[in-house]
Order: sequence, then C-alpha cells, then structure tokens
Amino acid sequence: MTIAIIGAGAMGEAVLAGLLDAGMNASEIVVTENRQERIEELTSTYGVRCQSLLDTVADATIVFIVVKPQDVAGVLVEMAPALATDALVISLAAGLTTAFIESKLPEGIAVARVMPNTPSLLKQGMSVMSAGSSCTPEHLDRAEKLLSAIGRVAVVPENLQDSVTAISGSGPAYIFYIAEAMYSAGLSLGVEPEVTMELVLQTIFGAATMLRETGVLPEVLRQRVSSPNGTTVAAINTLDAHGVREAFAAAMLAAKTRSAELGA
Repeated sequence: MTIAIIGAGAMGEAVLAGLLDAGMNASEIVVTENRQERIEELTSTYGVRCQSLLDTVADATIVFIVVKPQDVAGVLVEMAPALATDALVISLAAGLTTAFIESKLPEGIAVARVMPNTPSLLKQGMSVMSAGSSCTPEHLDRAEKLLSAIGRVAVVPENLQDSVTAISGSGPAYIFYIAEAMYSAGLSLGVEPEVTMELVLQTIFGAATMLRETGVLPEVLRQRVSSPNGTTVAAINTLDAHGVREAFAAAMLAAKTRSAELGA
C-alpha cells in the first residue's frame, strides 16, 4: 500500500506523523508540497519522499487531500489522469461534498469526506467521515483504520456533515473560549496567572476525562457536583440567567449554517 498526502500544512503533517507513529514505513508514504523549504523539512524530519502531484498519485492506493478548499478543484483536475481506478480518495477539505470531488475525478473512484479538528495535531482529534457514492464499507473501514492514527473516528451520513462541523470541527474553539473566560475571571478574583491557568487546564482536562472514562451523561455529572444551595448551583443559576445554554445552541446553529454556506 502506498499512501499519497497532497498538502503538507499542519493537518497534512499531522496525518503523516500519525501514520508513521502507527507503524507505517516512510517508504510507503509520498507527499506533494510546493514550498521547497517545507519539502526539505519533511524529508529531513520524517524521511518521506516528496514528489510532483502526478508522480505522487501514480502508484497510490490511498490519496489524502489536505489542501485549502479553494485549491481542491485544481488539484483534483490535475491528478485525475494519473489516479488508479481502484484508489481511495480521502478529502479533509472543509465544506466540499463528495459529489463535488467525484465530479472532478474519473467515474467510479471511491471518495470519503472527513471533517477533522485541531487536536488531531496531538493525535487526540475527532474525525467525522462520510462515504461518497462509490465508497464501500471496506473503503470506509480502511480509511477509519488510517485516521485512527490521529484520534477517534466516527462515520455519519453526509447530510450531517454541517452539523458535526458545528460540534467537533469548531468545537475545540468553544472549549478554548471557556478556558479564556475562566482564566480572565480567575485573574479578576485575585488569583496569580500561573496558578489560574493550571487550575483551568486541569479542571477542563479532569472533567473531560471523567466524561470519557465514566460514560455518564454530562447532565448527571453536573448534578453530582451541584449540592443544593452550594457554590456550584449559584454559578450554574447565574449562567442560566445569562442565557449561556441558549447562546451555545445559537452559536452551533450559526456554525452549521456557515458550513453549509461555505460548501455551497
């Protein structure tokens, strides 16, 4: 199996590093990148080959498309003549449908669409995948095994991609926003910056770990912390009074709507 990675920005490098850490040999991976300094960095760091687009996809059984959405059409048209008929194309380009990608490739090419998120850079990502019209369960299984090198993977119907973009694609920014708000509030309460940051980070990490390891619903875990007339209830009541829950729902709807607009 030869894997081609088209585009070696942050996410492309995350895929590359994840595959190598998962046990793939560098000789099985070929990268296309236009910037000479980046090519030198990749070959030096990872020992992979960097070739032209046509040479990269010529022998590839799996092709990762990890370029900016506005560049995808040109890349697909250029590589189409060299693409093997049994290749699997995995697109990580936000907003672009499998139908759009298929329209630029020879008929029958298997295409999977993936929405990753930035924790993939630390192999703690959430990748949400949808199948194109020629993508079989076997193709999806192959793609899922590869993407598991950068985190967890879920498969959904493509009509839910805009929704999952609002949840996990944009989701890390929501958590960073909460951390930012907690940090600023902690400083205003008189706690030293270093201590405040440590308290915020470990609290978020610990809470996420509880959610993951216990499997208990967030509502139940929140209630367990909320003693009647206690400090947590006072805080939650204040958040509710400010409409924080409704604001999150509106924000995620806005993200979903914008995702659909960008795709269109």
